[in-house]
Order: sequence, then structure tokens, then C-alpha cells
Amino acid sequence: MTAATHSTLFPQVPDSADAVLDGLDPEQREVATALHGPVCVLAGAGTGKTRAITHRIAYGVRAGVLHPSSVLAVTFTNRAAGEMRGRLRQLGAAGVQARTFHSAALRQLQYFWPKAIGGSMPRLVDRKIQLVADAAAACRIRLDRGELRDVTAEIEWSKVTQTVPADYAPAVAKSGREAPRDPAEIAQLYAAYEDVKRERSVIDFEDVLLLTVAVLQDRHDIAEQVRSQYQHFVVDEYQDVSPLQQRLLELWLGERDSLCVVGDASQTIYSFTGATPDHLLDFRTRHPGATVVKLVRDYRSTPQVVHLANGLLSQARGRAADHRLELVSQRAPGPEPAYTEYTDEPAEAEGAARRIRELVDSGVPAAEIAILFRTNAQSETYEQALADAGVPYQLRGAERFFDRPEVRKAGVALRGAARFGGNDSLLDDVVDLPSQVRAVLSGEGWTPQPPAGSGAVRERWESLAALVNLAQDFAAAKPGATLADLVAELDERANAQHAPTVQGVTLASLHSAKGLEWDVVFLVGVAEGMMPITYAKTDEQIEEERRLLYVGVTRAREHLHVSWSLSRSPGGRPNRRPSRFLDGLRPGSTATKARAAGGAAGGIERGIPGTRGSAPRRAQRTPARCRVCGRTLTDAGEMKLMRCDDCPSDMNEGLYEQLREWRADQARSSGQPAFCVFTDRTLVAIAETAPDDEHELARIPGVGMRKLTRYGADVLAICAGQYPAGDTDQD
Repeated sequence: MTAATHSTLFPQVPDSADAVLDGLDPEQREVATALHGPVCVLAGAGTGKTRAITHRIAYGVRAGVLHPSSVLAVTFTNRAAGEMRGRLRQLGAAGVQARTFHSAALRQLQYFWPKAIGGSMPRLVDRKIQLVADAAAACRIRLDRGELRDVTAEIEWSKVTQTVPADYAPAVAKSGREAPRDPAEIAQLYAAYEDVKRERSVIDFEDVLLLTVAVLQDRHDIAEQVRSQYQHFVVDEYQDVSPLQQRLLELWLGERDSLCVVGDASQTIYSFTGATPDHLLDFRTRHPGATVVKLVRDYRSTPQVVHLANGLLSQARGRAADHRLELVSQRAPGPEPAYTEYTDEPAEAEGAARRIRELVDSGVPAAEIAILFRTNAQSETYEQALADAGVPYQLRGAERFFDRPEVRKAGVALRGAARFGGNDSLLDDVVDLPSQVRAVLSGEGWTPQPPAGSGAVRERWESLAALVNLAQDFAAAKPGATLADLVAELDERANAQHAPTVQGVTLASLHSAKGLEWDVVFLVGVAEGMMPITYAKTDEQIEEERRLLYVGVTRAREHLHVSWSLSRSPGGRPNRRPSRFLDGLRPGSTATKARAAGGAAGGIERGIPGTRGSAPRRAQRTPARCRVCGRTLTDAGEMKLMRCDDCPSDMNEGLYEQLREWRADQARSSGQPAFCVFTDRTLVAIAETAPDDEHELARIPGVGMRKLTRYGADVLAICAGQYPAGDTDQD
């Protein structure tokens, strides 16, 4: 299992700003060098969006345009934020804040609470269900476990759409949302839930965003303090922002537009949580001057997989479909997707497990295989089938790697061995780093061969095996590395939540698989009633189910297996049929009427010059480039010359001497040192460029507005071959 673009585990940090741009395609490079907002990146699946935006941040930092502490990059999961921090560290841009919306808001709320509200901040609760149950008891309403989850989801939706209990019923009617119970009853439960929280002095995760928004709206001094800290914003997965998150982003920005957003409307799969692609699709309307870059070169999947993905969206309807991107695979051809029909669900699970066993035996790493399903309830059948086949697996969405007890204990053991290894008999006969790690972790339960079966014992072994594999990769990438070096690497990875790969087939729901990729993907249960799910009734809900299948398809790099079963259990009535989304795409099926228009091609759309939203645009700094060789300049002296020190100069020596004489006269006249008029480097830069007008002169570093006003006419007259009107010898 890997994140959404391939990269080496321990790459070398680029040695310059320009080296950060190496290997980017033209559109990715455009994203990386568009350092001033507003910028909108429409990025199809597998097109390297995370690569583009992390290189954008790193290039800005390395070129001296962005200060690391002034950048806030926000995304939606701790894993994605951790991956972003890890990549930025590898690119030499440590210090940039990459967080989830909730994490960033929580830090601000904790810091400003004493000043804005006073006293201690209420305790943050991890889970709402017990509070909802207590609210239901107070209302004398009985809810089973499923109903508790449904009501909790409705409360979360209400809060992220900024809907108060009194407005819940009309808001549901207006949105076309199907409430799981009578809207008036849910509104009553919602109000009681808020009362329970107040009585117990606790807040939930949505309150973190709501309270941060309230503080920034009511306290302009605090809002300005936040804005002085963060001046550049990057938002990943922008199609998933809720109205509440969008409001928080607007308050962070204030009247500025230094914003880069990245998203794909065709991957909007969280509308049930309040997410909407409208903010992404309306970005150009809100920011007419925005640069829009479309990434459509798919580096992840083979042409065969991409063809199926494009085919799925070609039959889509709705606003998101109108803005779909037509992917173009950059990989060599691979096998066609395989379609298999089974008599029942257990047979489908056994068939998948059997095929996976063959793949693993042929040398395919188990970690490069995934089984993806629509609901978590489908997992158990596949867990049992894989265990019966002797195939290791891991459940996606379980506890974070570095929070697992066995990983924490292993870290303590490795740290102790790094400090006192000379006194540890386990390390007497081992010399290389991987052997040292294996020796230490053998005391924590690691063995050369995995334990039989599944369950907690196997999961603990898989965690320790991931650390062993990481040590091997680390030693290969950094020969001579010590155990202390590995411990430092683990600490950095833990801080960034940059987990190593666990060797096992991944079992995951389609929702939790977003942002990940594997060499081999099994899409199972792709039948009517499950895909689309039974309760998807409206056109919008059906289209979201189609996008969910699209996300599943685009997780596969090379091998894609699509299957369904005709009945749920052995001997059941075979009344199921393959998903309608496969009509016309799988062999032997009839196509539904496809859309006439094709998807959007890749490319760059410049903003309308001189147009923007209501926000005034500040003067923007862009990377300085050598006018001879084009290299990005970071040295202050070179930036004044606008060329590298070792690049040839085309300076007009006569002009330079005239400028020096004039400067000496100005210095005597004003009674100040000559360098206060212009430095030697600035004079060299003027003599090399020989500007014709004030605009050209103002572009030379060292010629600010004050000096342009005071000396501009004289300098331009000298460059034009005339005596300056203000020559002190003539006064």
C-alpha cells in the first residue's frame, strides 16, 4: 500500500531551488512556479497533484519567496497531512505547517482561548455516540445502535453546514436530504445533544471549527494576528470542503488571495458529511484573475485501467460531470480489467483469496494488493477467506501505525539499544543495522516467519515486520547509518505520521481507499443494491455512487479485478445483476446512452489580467532568475545583478563609470556615504541592463520607489547618453 504517487523511500534532498523542479511535467511545473494566488489546480486521479503542490511549496521556500512558517497547507486526513510533511522534509522545506482543518483550528483555539474567552478550554470528546444516547434518553426517545449512528451523522451534517437545531427541518427539506427519522424529532435530539455538552463542559470536533470561526469573526485583533502568521494557503482535496471549512478558510485569508486549491470534482464522495464541490467549481467565478491548471497525465494506471475510468465518467450526469477530466495514461499497456461473476458472496471471497494466493506465490508483494468493497460489513467474509488461504492482511482505517502499542514498545527498545547497545548481549554478534534491528525486535515478538492464522498476534507481527523492512531500506539508502540514525528517522516519521508499509493485503472500504494505490486491486460486490447502494435514490446520490466506483477503479496501477455475485449466500435466489455502471464497459453488456461531450483536456488557463475579487492584491514577490542561464537565484548579491556571479557580464563599462561619478556627486551633495545612494552591485545591474524607462529601472533590485522618485530621472538620462538634469556641478 502506498500513497498516491510512487517515490523512493529516502531520496536525496534537492541541492537548489531549480533542482526541486526536476522531473515535473509542464503542467506540474506550472503549478510549482505559480507561487502567488489565486491558483486552482484541477487534478485527475493519478496525475501527481500531491507532488505538484509539495514541489510548489518547496520551490517557493527554497527560492526565498515563501517563508516556511508563513505557509499553512490543509487537507482532510492525518495520513495525508503526515505524507505532505514527509515529502516537504525530503524536499528541504521543513517547518511548513501541513495539518487537517481540525488540527489547525484546534491549535489556534487552544492558543487564543484564554485571550478570547477566558478560563480553561472545555474538554474535547473523541466520539459523540454516547452523548447522543444520553440526549435521546433525556428526550425519552429509544434509539438502537444503527439509529444512534444515523442521528449522529445528521448532527454532524447540521453543524458543518452551520444549521442550528431550530433550522434543521427546513434545511433538510431545502437540500433534498432524506432524514433517517422525522426531522422534528432529530431537531429535538440535536438540541438536547447541545444541552448535554454544555452541562458537561465538553465540545466535539465540529465545535472546534465553529468556535474558531466565531473567535476570528468577533475578534479582529486575533484574526489579524493569525493572518500575520500565515500569509500563504494551500488546500488539498478542495472538492471535499464543507461550508463551515470554507468559512474558516475565508477568515484565515482575510482580504488576501494568496491561495492555491487542488481538487477533482469527479472524486467528490463525501457529500453525506456536508462536503460539496461547488467551492471548487465556482473558484474561477469568485476569483476571475485565478490561474487554472489542469492535470490529466495519469502516471499511476495503465491505459486499460484509465480507459475504464474514463468510460465510467462518460456516462455521468450533473454539474461535476460537466467538469470531468479526460485522463491520459503515461504508462505502458497492461492487461485488460478482469470481470468475474460468482454464484454467491462466499464463493466470490474464496475466488479472490485464491487468485491473491497465486499472485503472492508468483512474487507480487502482499502490500501491493487490495480488496475494496462498498461497506465495512463486507469485510468479514474476505478476512476469513484470506486467513483460510494463508494470506496476511491488514484492515484499512485501524489505529494509526505509530500509536500501536507494539510499535511504541519497539521504539523504546530500539532507543535503549541505540544508547546502551554495548552492554546488550543480543547485539554481540551483529554488525549491520538490519541485523541489529532484527535482534532487538526479536525480544518484542518479531520472528523470521509470521505466525499462523489471523487476529491480534498476526497484526502485532506485521507491525514489527514493517519496522524490520524499514531498517533494511534505510540501511540501503544510507550506508553506514547507525541505530541512533534509525531512531531519529522513526521519530521524524512519527511526528509526520509517515508510516512504513505493512506487509499484508489491504482490506478497505472504497471511501477509506481514497488517496491510496496498489499494483493489484480487487473491486468486489459490484452489483446492483451494493453499487449503487440500495438507499441511493436521487440522481445526485446515484452519481456520487458512480464517482465512488471511479475512485475504486483509479486505485489500480496495473491489474484490476471486478467481481459480483448473483446471491448473498449459498443456495440463495440468483436475483442480483451486475452494477448498471458497468453497462457498455464490461464484455457482453449493452451501453447506456453516453455523454456527447468529451472531458476537459489538460493545460493552463490564465486569469483575466487586472481582474480579481474584491480583495486588493498586494505587491507580489516572484522567484529571481538569472537572465543569462535561467537558474533561480537565492543569493542577495546575485539577485541584485539578476545573474549568477560566474555568468558572463555584458556591462557597459563607460556607462558604469558615468554612474559612479554621478553617485559620488550625489553623495557629496547629500552628505551621506555613496552606497546609500546605490550600492556597487545595483550600479552594475543598471549598467548591464541600461533601462529605457522607469518600469525597467524599477525592476532592478535595489531600486525602490523612494530611490526611483529621487534619482530615476537622472539615472535614465545617463543611460540615454544625456547629462542628468540634476548634475550637481551645473547647479
